[in-house]
Amino acid sequence: MNEAIAAADTAWILAAFAAVSLMVPGLALFYGGMVSVRSTLNMAMMTFGAFAVVGILWIIFGYSTVLGNSVGGAGILGNPLEFFGSSALLDAPAEPGLPPALVSGFQLLFAGITVALISGAVADRMKFGAWMVFAGVWATLVYFPVAHWVFAFDSEDGSVVGGWIANTLGAVDFAGGTAVHINAGIAALALVIVLGRRTAFGNAPRPHSLPLTMLGSGILFFGWFGFNGGSALAAGNSAAVVVLNTVAAACAGIVAWLVIERIREGHATSLGASSGLISALVAITPACGAVSPIGALIVGGLAGAVCCVAVSLKYRLGYDDALDVVGVHLVGGLLGTVLVGFLATEGAPNGAVGLLYGGGVDLLWRQVVAAVAVLAYSFAVTWIIAKVMQKTMGIRVEADVEQEGLDVSMHGETAYVLDAPGPITRVVKPEDAVQAAESITTMSAREATAS
Repeated sequence: MNEAIAAADTAWILAAFAAVSLMVPGLALFYGGMVSVRSTLNMAMMTFGAFAVVGILWIIFGYSTVLGNSVGGAGILGNPLEFFGSSALLDAPAEPGLPPALVSGFQLLFAGITVALISGAVADRMKFGAWMVFAGVWATLVYFPVAHWVFAFDSEDGSVVGGWIANTLGAVDFAGGTAVHINAGIAALALVIVLGRRTAFGNAPRPHSLPLTMLGSGILFFGWFGFNGGSALAAGNSAAVVVLNTVAAACAGIVAWLVIERIREGHATSLGASSGLISALVAITPACGAVSPIGALIVGGLAGAVCCVAVSLKYRLGYDDALDVVGVHLVGGLLGTVLVGFLATEGAPNGAVGLLYGGGVDLLWRQVVAAVAVLAYSFAVTWIIAKVMQKTMGIRVEADVEQEGLDVSMHGETAYVLDAPGPITRVVKPEDAVQAAESITTMSAREATAS
């Protein structure tokens, strides 16, 4: 790679990094608008809090655990001591290429956002302190190992061994359908099973600000181009195909959700449009480098339709997924991952061939195994983490706190000041107040005399 190409690639990943960073406030707005006005700050704080905790852990040992040389060559876990503290990432690459520090920063955003996604499922009822502890423990025991399986590739010379899904199994996951969305979605299900339902489950408060939710989904849409396109790790044709497939799927997802919603409920809603958009983006994440633009329309359309139906399953099955993390991220991630096995075309950047393009079931079974492995590991470990925390520090707020909303009790703040007592006044010194009173008395006397 010559220096000019390396510089262009670095510039593109820096731009993608900036775009993905906006997904943090985008998620806070998306989730914050969907909850009661009394818990919207708590929802946003869970996003920012999780991101901050995971970011610290990433710098200390997360990068090494995810992208370090696999311990024992087993493909299960990167060596957490190899890049401990990240000081080794300060040096420029020996040959023209992406700076290791930039790769680390880009992947840090993935880790933080993945953990933050789970928070939507536990809205209105989880202690903020417990959430922060959970975020750190879950990232360490679940996200970092799974991300190693999926994102760590063997080096060309064989000196570095990566994760088993990416290398031994050979499943296709361009930007994190398994490590991000299936992982977060099934973890959300495990956590809400342990946490229990809200007291108002089935009759929960309405979203307090759907414009905020739509704004948040739009910001997430923008960030997703960095999320998917940046995963090409180069400024070239692969990134271009990926962003085209991403926008194609998004359009199909919105329309499909609204059509199903109109048929089932008689209305096409703004919340439905936002949810259809996110569902499609989730599904195209693993497939964006493997399918054609028509394939992307199919992936996005199916995601919008299937996820629209899936979000209602929580009422039939009795699990309280407050903001539909399971229905959107788990179902959408599974759908997109499995559809790669059907719709992958050799002309796309991944070069994989699915069942419908003459590839047989070879790729399909690999996709299914990858999805099932992440499902099983993430659910089991998350359930254990949640149960231990429940028995030790407690994870659920008291009933009266849940009823009154979490903003004031958890953070001592309210999102909006709607009952200000009167005009804002300026504090004055006592002697100034006396002088002002004398002036008013004098002016009143003069006015009386003049009358």
